[in-house]
Amino acid sequence: MTAKMDALQVIARGKAEFIRTALPELIEGHAIVQPRHITLCGSDVWMLSHAPDAAYPFPTGTTGHEVIAEILELSPEVEGHEAGDFVLAIAPDHRAMAERYLTPQKNLLKLPSGKTREELLMAQQLGTVLYACKQLPSVIGKTVAVVGQGTAGLWFNFVLQRLGAAKVIALDPKTNRLQLACQYGATDTINIREEDPLEQVLAINDGKLADIVVEAAGREASINLSIELARADTGFFLQFGVPYEPTSVNYGKIFTKCLKHKSIVHAGREPGHTSTLQALDLIAGDYVDVSPLLTHRFPFERVLEAYEVHQNATDNAVKIVVDMPS
Repeated sequence: MTAKMDALQVIARGKAEFIRTALPELIEGHAIVQPRHITLCGSDVWMLSHAPDAAYPFPTGTTGHEVIAEILELSPEVEGHEAGDFVLAIAPDHRAMAERYLTPQKNLLKLPSGKTREELLMAQQLGTVLYACKQLPSVIGKTVAVVGQGTAGLWFNFVLQRLGAAKVIALDPKTNRLQLACQYGATDTINIREEDPLEQVLAINDGKLADIVVEAAGREASINLSIELARADTGFFLQFGVPYEPTSVNYGKIFTKCLKHKSIVHAGREPGHTSTLQALDLIAGDYVDVSPLLTHRFPFERVLEAYEVHQNATDNAVKIVVDMPS
């Protein structure tokens, strides 16, 4: 009889269910790992509820990709790791929401000492933000607006401030997230539910729009707001949030404002995962305290509830940890 495990699978838009599926089989150059902690991300919510219709159903194990795991078994070719090691296990296919997961050696990142596993897990998303910021023009002395203050937006505040941005303007409708924005490097905040964001950016920035705008939410309204906030002719618009489907974007405004535009995806494919390793060093070296971001925990059997809390940002949720079966 084939051995089985529990896994989640997104089977239709807005619908996921637990299934029993075969355990992964070890192949050359890979390891079988047991996820211990998974944090939820906006891209997980995108796969659950906002991907193109043709994408459904997704494969088993969807959707989870920010993973601390224990290595259970390695193929003989895998060096530098042993069974029992805990690692940051990069899962670019989002199939780690399962009791076992097969991953190549290149995606096994050693954990530094001195921090909890949950704290070090935050390096995965910080790493994607570091990777994205490497694609930006110089921010030294510039005004940067960050639309969306989930953990990705908060990490952008942190990195941009340290890269030399003169002003980092954080925009979000949630008061608790705007309070965190200041802790993580924002110089100014705008509650887009209570204030006119265009007027406020002009007031903060001496009558000028932003030099660079980072969109970190993926919603239609936030994407189009980001386009509005970017300065004409010289403005740069970075699309980081995964766009919900369907989305109507004001491309004509990008065209008439002559904006430079770049999207960021597949940071997990960066050779050597350099940015994620840098993020691990930042967290382990006490350059940033991640504990205020870790607001909620759910066991694996309540992961569907966790997705709902994450998607709606209820109960002042910021980052949600899913504890997997041990």
